[in-house]
Amino acid sequence: MNISTPQIEELAAAIRVGLVPLSRPLPMTPVEWADADEGFYLSSESSYQEGKWETLPFQVAMLNAMGNDEIRTVNVIKSARVGYSKMLLAASAYQIEHKRRNILLLLPTDGSAEGFMKAHVETMIRDVPSVRALAPWYGKKHRDNTLSTKRFSHSKQLWCLGGAAAKNYREKSVDTVIYDELAAFEPDVEKEGSPTFLGDKRIEGSTFPKSIRGSTPKIKGTCQIEAAASESPHLFRLHVPCPHCQAEQYLKWGGKDCVFGIKWDPQNPGTAWYLCEHTGCVVQQHEMQDQHAKGRWICEKTGIWTRDGFDYFDTEDEPIPTPDSVTFHIWTAYSPFTTWGRIVLDFYKAKGDLSKLKTFVNTTLGETWEEDEGEKVEWENLYARREVWQDIPARAVVLTGFIDTQDDRYEGRVWAWAEGEECWLVHRWIIYGDPASEELRRKVGLRLHQTYRRDDGQLMRTALWGWDSGGHYTDEVYAESRKHGLHWVIPTKGHSIYGKPIADFPKTKNKAGVYLTMIGTDNAKEIIYSRFKIQPQPNQAVPGCVHLPADDEVCDESELKQLTSEAKISKIEKGRRVTKWDARGRRNEALDCFVGALAMVRLAQQRFGVDLRSSPAPVTTPPPPTRRKAASSYLTRR
Repeated sequence: MNISTPQIEELAAAIRVGLVPLSRPLPMTPVEWADADEGFYLSSESSYQEGKWETLPFQVAMLNAMGNDEIRTVNVIKSARVGYSKMLLAASAYQIEHKRRNILLLLPTDGSAEGFMKAHVETMIRDVPSVRALAPWYGKKHRDNTLSTKRFSHSKQLWCLGGAAAKNYREKSVDTVIYDELAAFEPDVEKEGSPTFLGDKRIEGSTFPKSIRGSTPKIKGTCQIEAAASESPHLFRLHVPCPHCQAEQYLKWGGKDCVFGIKWDPQNPGTAWYLCEHTGCVVQQHEMQDQHAKGRWICEKTGIWTRDGFDYFDTEDEPIPTPDSVTFHIWTAYSPFTTWGRIVLDFYKAKGDLSKLKTFVNTTLGETWEEDEGEKVEWENLYARREVWQDIPARAVVLTGFIDTQDDRYEGRVWAWAEGEECWLVHRWIIYGDPASEELRRKVGLRLHQTYRRDDGQLMRTALWGWDSGGHYTDEVYAESRKHGLHWVIPTKGHSIYGKPIADFPKTKNKAGVYLTMIGTDNAKEIIYSRFKIQPQPNQAVPGCVHLPADDEVCDESELKQLTSEAKISKIEKGRRVTKWDARGRRNEALDCFVGALAMVRLAQQRFGVDLRSSPAPVTTPPPPTRRKAASSYLTRR
């Protein structure tokens, strides 16, 4: 029987396809695979520039981590213009062709998934030869070639689906699940759970399970990529050596209060440079980009580092096992696709518009937006309005104080109060040592009895002290209350529930024999921040006004930064959106002491009969130790 040449060629092609599942290519890393001659390709429909892919130095570790079988979870917090979508597509092509893995690619909605399949996945299949060879159905109407699923000739599949429907997470056994723009997903998918919880269930039976999550971040406290990253023990940032002094640093925006970072001439903001944070070297963008290949991704939590996403080292530069979960942060300053001058111009366009500024923070800096629910108070405004006085004004009626307990010190503030709760910051002290030691508490005791002069010559003592009893030194604070007077030194604790009274004094003593008073910190901060906006008037009583002394011993920049450290932000707690005050990692002891002093003046008025409207006869002597009646008569003595 004669067999024609076309038939022979067709038979040979069929045999080659049938043998594909049995073949095993030489192992390659994702970067080696993508950079190979027949590797990844940038399609014209979805790229600024069509052509052969070349992994940039700052992309190497991220792309390799996406294909490293020892890493189960990869989070990428990113800005725009860093090539993330192409890295994701290259990693998918590598997983399909080289690793032969089933992939579930999830996008926020069905519509976005269909668009991604058309613009990115299908053009990738067409233009990457090794993947195209696995798709004999390409360009044809075929059951293996649908808008949601591609089934390749080696029997592996790629699903591209929307993450808003719970059904899209079911009945799929995959090796790799990829979430693109995770921050845009619904936090609870049709009341069945978070997208990462549902999606990661699909990889539990895989020999090499992989979960890749990436996104431009959104609002702090509710952002899902932020939440995903917080679960990882490692947050890596790319530290590059300064081309002049060789000191390593990761690139920072800086800002007006920062002496390093991206800087520019206000008269010509399109021209920008970088100031090294170590020695102040002036670095141009091309100089810094030349250093990227020498950079190290260093974890800011643990100090471990990697250059390539495969080999990891500890702080002593000794090799360590590959971590199971990693997070990378990358932002536009590293990108060769734009200029630092362009970043500055984008900032100028955005800074006068809150919504545009939010977009700048998310898409250029790659950071979450801290959404303040109230108007933010700038410390500089308070610094500019500080006042000069020597003694406490004569209209002040009473002094209250508060002591904040830290692991290595006690901090105290004393505030004077007049009618309408007009107040003056009188004194600040900080005493370092072991808070459990008797010697440190003895020194604090001396501060409790300190006197202050009013400008009519009267001496004043602090009428009520609040003392933070939370944390590790509760017993010590209780002991000081019993020692100095149960109605004079009052242990406190902050309410965890929003909307509670500013001062909630108990009717009876607790088991430790003290009057533990709960403070409604949220309500107190609402009042304090609203009063910061009240402007003082020379020689006039201004109800509610907060007076701050032009005395760096009491009220310097640090004090004002602490007083204005917090802002109201939205958070998701137990599936519900709540607004809470948050210090965002900044020091806030001054604010805590102000809240406590406000609670004490409320307590003095509500429980001990102090009347701020009465004639300004000051309190002059400390109270008897524990008797309620004696304490009350002391506070109201005229």
